[in-house]
Amino acid sequence: MMWHKKGLITRGALLIGIGILVTACSGSGSAATPTTTAVAEADYTPVVSATGMVMPAQWAKLSVKSIGTVEDLAVAEGDQVKAGQVILRLSGSDAAEASVATAQLELTSAQQNYDTLIENADQARAQAQLALVNAQDDYDDAKEKRERKEYLRTDQETLDIAKAHLIIAEDAVTQAETNYDRFDSLPEDNPMRAEVFSQLAEARQQRDKALSNLNWLLGKPDAQEIAEADANVEVTKANLNAAQREWDRVKDGRDPSDLALAQGRLENAQKQVDAATQALDDLTLVAPFEGQITKLYVRAGEWTALGQPVAMLADLSKLRVETTDLSEIDVARIDVGDTVEVTFDALPDVTVQGVVDFISPQSSEGSGVNYTVIVLLNEIPEKLRWGMTAFVDIQVSE
Repeated sequence: MMWHKKGLITRGALLIGIGILVTACSGSGSAATPTTTAVAEADYTPVVSATGMVMPAQWAKLSVKSIGTVEDLAVAEGDQVKAGQVILRLSGSDAAEASVATAQLELTSAQQNYDTLIENADQARAQAQLALVNAQDDYDDAKEKRERKEYLRTDQETLDIAKAHLIIAEDAVTQAETNYDRFDSLPEDNPMRAEVFSQLAEARQQRDKALSNLNWLLGKPDAQEIAEADANVEVTKANLNAAQREWDRVKDGRDPSDLALAQGRLENAQKQVDAATQALDDLTLVAPFEGQITKLYVRAGEWTALGQPVAMLADLSKLRVETTDLSEIDVARIDVGDTVEVTFDALPDVTVQGVVDFISPQSSEGSGVNYTVIVLLNEIPEKLRWGMTAFVDIQVSE
């Protein structure tokens, strides 16, 4: 067994000594000797003794996730805080809030653009289909006109109309000549003769114009007309190809490329909002759990670096003991659940019962091969403090 850290021998060694003393005093070996030894062995409980330190079950050195000047120190050492309570704020919150607002505005715009793309898919599909039909009609008409240029300047219907105009004009000339013949014998300065002569001249002009137009239509196009027809075919063909591409793009609903672009913009905007919000949050340090501020490392107005400790927070309502010198030989004899008796240097009249809650699977750093064992206390003495020295006697089975 180990020597107790207070300088006392272990219970096992004490019981062995009592047994030897009783045997030596028995003289000739009366019947009382074995009875006394049996009682001492029955009272013997093997223990493993070690030194430990009083520790809170939960504690943390808190640091900020940004750099800046401490603008508001909301706590003092010794303050009890709730989880989520503000401990301090750094300067720069106005600029950070503006960044959040800008990012949120872009997110709203991106969401509206995405929603509009979804909602207008059917309308875009109908418009593309109509444009394709119109473009096909224009192209077909341009090709037909170009093909007619190989024979006549115009179509048969226009020719028939031109011929009809010529027939009407010739008939008008015949009537005007007949009417003029009635007044031809009159003097040239006769007003009636002049009137019918004027009508005849106008009728002949209209006939000649109709004849000239018909002859032009019956002739073949010149190079300029053919070039214009060819150009019109190319333009309408290009328009048809563009309409076809647009139809192919939207005929199955939303265009995948447009949808991917809108989705990407929306996702990027959300990430910008998250990043700006996180940057704003990083300017404020809040308590991650309920506990007491045991130490402050900064003051209001001081500059803090990224990751620099600014406060120590601990839950002192749940103190426990962690061993500091339990050897590899003794740890092999301990099991979780073993009963423990704990005393304290600072509280000499206090003894607390406890239980082994955790045995470290790896040795601690430092000299020697020691393992940390955590002991839960059945009760917390009133004046027990974090960091006090404790002595533990762990009851083990031989």
